Amino acid sequence: MEHENIAVGLDIGTTKIVAMIGRQNEYGKMEILGIGKSKSLGVHRGVVNNITQTIQSIQQAVQDAEASSGMKISEVVVGIAGQHIRSLQHSDYITRNNSDEVIDEDDIDRLCNQVHKLVMLPGEEIIHVLPQDFKVDGQAEIKEPIGMYGGRLEANFHVVVGQVSSIRNIGRCVKSAGLELSGITLEPLASANAVLSQEEKEAGVALIDIGGGTTDLAIFKDGIIRHTAVIPFGGNVITEDIKEGCSIIEKQAELLKIKFGSAWPGENKDNEIVSIPGLRGREPKEITLKNLSKIIHARVVEIIEQVYLEIKNYGHEEQKKKLIAGIVLTGGGAQLKHLKQLVEYISGMDTRIGYPNEHLAGDSDSETTSPMFATAVGLVLDSLNSRDHATQIKAVVESEANSGGDGMVQQEEENETMDETPKERKRFFDKWAEKFKEFLDNAE
Repeated sequence: MEHENIAVGLDIGTTKIVAMIGRQNEYGKMEILGIGKSKSLGVHRGVVNNITQTIQSIQQAVQDAEASSGMKISEVVVGIAGQHIRSLQHSDYITRNNSDEVIDEDDIDRLCNQVHKLVMLPGEEIIHVLPQDFKVDGQAEIKEPIGMYGGRLEANFHVVVGQVSSIRNIGRCVKSAGLELSGITLEPLASANAVLSQEEKEAGVALIDIGGGTTDLAIFKDGIIRHTAVIPFGGNVITEDIKEGCSIIEKQAELLKIKFGSAWPGENKDNEIVSIPGLRGREPKEITLKNLSKIIHARVVEIIEQVYLEIKNYGHEEQKKKLIAGIVLTGGGAQLKHLKQLVEYISGMDTRIGYPNEHLAGDSDSETTSPMFATAVGLVLDSLNSRDHATQIKAVVESEANSGGDGMVQQEEENETMDETPKERKRFFDKWAEKFKEFLDNAE
């Protein structure tokens, strides 16, 4: 089996750590070769707070994935999220020395590097710089300025910022677990790759990924990411509320939520009761399902309202920024009964549950197409795609270097037909990831 087209995604979540091995089949779809899952024991709201326990959980998930696939994992692509991630909008411009020459990638690089010099809060670093649209000599709404003439190049940017220490801790855990870090991706972007179609991204869509410790939001419009946010609440706070409200232990609260939980209290009759065994010979507890769903409903409404506030901050109510495709819910929390109806009721937007089967091969089993694996699927997809781009770029570079050779010229011609924009959009983040990997290697 070729190892060229195989990638491993590692989703380090608050409740679970998932290692997923996938490869690209001959039809360009992704096949899942193995999956490993372990309970996450050192992560709180997406941030590592116990290095030793996190390393053990990562090793457990990786061993499970190796056992189920019969392969050895050496390098992984990791997702970063957590309550420390924030985003901001920024505009910047450069003045070009020679307006008689056409704008090329170097000009866009120079503009993006200028954004990287923005002063951040102590301990924060810019992770992603995503150009939204460009202006050339005052002419607005230009999607791709390369090849145009102009003296002044302006752009609006979506800048994603994170805490360096939190990201470094994740990197340290991965390396200490005996793995190589082959790439880093922002988790809301990974989930979006797994569950959204290109049409939805064009029309305007809000992806809400409800995880264990955080809820991630990514808004797309005209095919470009416009807004990202991380809300520090997830499925865990719902379990916590059930535990407190019903005076039961966490394990029982989690089971109750999964088996009988509903986000809509009107569904349950007053006489529907669940009996929970008491601790060490104590009397069993009786809990009405109506009460249970009232507790869940109150917390879910709070989470959805916070997310909807972010969607309004983006400007969804303006005609030009309207999200026509509505909302897509994914993540483990999206499996809660009647959540879709509640989100539609609060936001007034069309809603669907996002399953990560958009890019998966047809024979994938139902477990892997569950919303809770959306981020892991997205990470593997990201890694496969960037590897694809890297191969293409390498081929172009080699063909330029050996322009005398015949074998490379044909490769170059093939690459000229490739769509250039994804490669160019990814490069800024790749540079940051390279720098970060270098830092980890030096910190040994």
